Amino acid sequence: MSLSYAFIDPRLAKLDGFRVEIDEAHERADIILDRPPYNIVAMPQRDQLRLVFETLDEDGRVRIIVVRAIGQHFSSGGNIGGFMEATPEHVSKLAWNIAAPARCSKPVVVANRGYCFGVGFEVSLACDFRIASETAFYALPEQKLGQIPGSGGSARLQKMIGITRTKDIVMRSKRIPARQAYDWGIATECVPDADLEKATDALVDELRMFSPLAQRTAKKLLNDTEDSTLAIAIELEGHCYSRLRQSEDFKEGVEAFNSKRPPHFKGL
Repeated sequence: MSLSYAFIDPRLAKLDGFRVEIDEAHERADIILDRPPYNIVAMPQRDQLRLVFETLDEDGRVRIIVVRAIGQHFSSGGNIGGFMEATPEHVSKLAWNIAAPARCSKPVVVANRGYCFGVGFEVSLACDFRIASETAFYALPEQKLGQIPGSGGSARLQKMIGITRTKDIVMRSKRIPARQAYDWGIATECVPDADLEKATDALVDELRMFSPLAQRTAKKLLNDTEDSTLAIAIELEGHCYSRLRQSEDFKEGVEAFNSKRPPHFKGL
């Protein structure tokens, strides 16, 4: 079911280069980049993507969000001309907009195939799970334009793979094939191109089996403690664990385990 959120925010009346589909039966929302062949991300699109993530985060019908694209390429990056036209104030918000998947409390899965460059790579890095087709190539090519990544790409990548490999990618505008990205810990899974949709669907169905409350808690805890010391991370983990012990979902999980039946979580 295609969906418009114009009734929530008029800026979403006409989506620029993408669309949103809701599958209520599978508690799933798909954000679909739809500007083939390269799915170039325009400046207005970045603001709209942020608004859509924020709206889906509050939509009770949605458990899992999937980001995918039409055609053989996820995205070759941003609209270069748009950078020259944008004001400094607008450009300063780029990283905040593209970080929307990370801020979203719900699990976000991205399906990558073909080119995944620039902002296409950066928005993928902000997602929780990256399923890569064997055709995928990841790159931050901004050095070729006399620039650096501006939407969190180099920062997120350094957290994932370390400074040496990040310098190799960023300072040389190097393209990383999907299998290497998987080996380095950038991609969650690497699958044959024909299996990309099937692998994405399987991950969505798997994530739906867990407690929504526990998943939201785990995501926020992991994000919040990424830069903390081990002692602080363990302390926060303990507080989160203690709170979840009071939840209806935890009670249901224990009862289901003891009864040897599947749990029926409600997110409470």
